[in-house]
Amino acid sequence: MRVLPWALLGALVLTQICYPLTEGGLRAGLTVLTVVLGYLLSVAHALLTRGARTAAALIATATLGGFAVEALGVATGFPFGTYVYSGQLGPKLLGVPLIIPLAWTWMAWPAWLAALRLARSRPARIALAAAGLAAWDLFLDPQMVAEGYWTWESPTPALPGVPGIPIGNYLGWLGFAVVLMAGLAAATGARADTVRPGDTPMLVLWWWTYASSVLAHAVFLGLPASALWGGVLMGAVVLPLAARRARRPVPA
Repeated sequence: MRVLPWALLGALVLTQICYPLTEGGLRAGLTVLTVVLGYLLSVAHALLTRGARTAAALIATATLGGFAVEALGVATGFPFGTYVYSGQLGPKLLGVPLIIPLAWTWMAWPAWLAALRLARSRPARIALAAAGLAAWDLFLDPQMVAEGYWTWESPTPALPGVPGIPIGNYLGWLGFAVVLMAGLAAATGARADTVRPGDTPMLVLWWWTYASSVLAHAVFLGLPASALWGGVLMGAVVLPLAARRARRPVPA
């Protein structure tokens, strides 16, 4: 069963490599496939390494919680600002494409596992995991807005060089990410607080997501400003972990 996370990770990486080489409906399809593969990878890894309770807690906090906050956001404009999803990402419920909460889950789990290796106390881990997850949105939103997958009604004030996304959206991401990580930590107890050698595929996913996003935004997608913002802020979480891993490798 240890092969399954690696197989899913390999399929995800290949799908993401194909993304900038396509356009239109095929690109949207690859976006959906990437999220589904990432979701399966994170949930399967949580189940295989830490049991059914942890996997269920991940689904409850990130999938169901992610859907709830997105539905709230679409209906009220809180906490991300007033925005609307296009119809390019598949079926919607309450105005939210069904793959969106899967994306929260996909990246919440590696963000938590990364934080386990950088902080010892639970509050510090929650804060660090939330920061890492929110920093990922500095890549996600500019890319998805550029594709027309969602739009904001009032996208100002925005980060310099990254139009179309209000700064309040990133603050909303950070706020919900703190709630998500706190809920995940509380629901899983000690099971999710332990570093495991089998976490290697998720750490590779974390590093790959960061490095490939910087490269894609800077070179292939024509989004140099988001490459810089994400490279610096997500890098503040990812690069220290990479340095620690290089000093103290853990067997897969």
